[in-house]
Amino acid sequence: MSSPNSRYVRIIIEALRKIDYIKPADIPNIDLYMDQVTTFMDKHLESSKRYTEDKLLTKTMINNYTKNSLLPPPEKKKYSRDHMILLIFIYYLKNIISISDIKCILEPLSDSFFNSKDEDIDLEGIYREVFEMEKEQADNLCKDVIRKFERARKTFSNVSNQEEREYLKKFAFICMLSFDVYMKKQIIESIIDGDLLGGRQGQSETDDRKQKSAKAADAKHGQGKA
Repeated sequence: MSSPNSRYVRIIIEALRKIDYIKPADIPNIDLYMDQVTTFMDKHLESSKRYTEDKLLTKTMINNYTKNSLLPPPEKKKYSRDHMILLIFIYYLKNIISISDIKCILEPLSDSFFNSKDEDIDLEGIYREVFEMEKEQADNLCKDVIRKFERARKTFSNVSNQEEREYLKKFAFICMLSFDVYMKKQIIESIIDGDLLGGRQGQSETDDRKQKSAKAADAKHGQGKA
């Protein structure tokens, strides 16, 4: 008879295995209208929904991505294979980092490789390479999550109340997972602020502060004249 712990580990593994990816071969080779794009995403990413009524990608979202220059405009209201690849990247990234950071990451990608005729690499080739890395990462992630779970199970052994003890163990597990996500998010933002922006973000913030100070001084000077 399996223990509650082993059953819990099995549930975690099954949940991780349910997480699906859109395989490169699944992305349509034909241009799609907006409704077809949202239907495709709903079908292929259904396992990532928390609730059945959740919408993974809506028309409003796609229009906003285009409006904010995350996604090139459609051609005659149709979205190409390259559009779909960018939308998939946006979908995964938006759960972790801000829209402005996503724009910073994807803008060079879109500028250099969207509808590219480069014989060495195109957007599809980039997606395939990243997809292969993600498949490898899934196995490592599963092992890491189980290690964190086993570590959390050893905490709060001094708590006599069983219900409270079990709650605290789960809380510890959630905190370990959350801290891992937090640290990785910090690393991503450091890469964006340093390498991708080339230090321009810090300068931009300094310029903004100077501009606000100048405006405040002008306003005060104008009031003094009045």
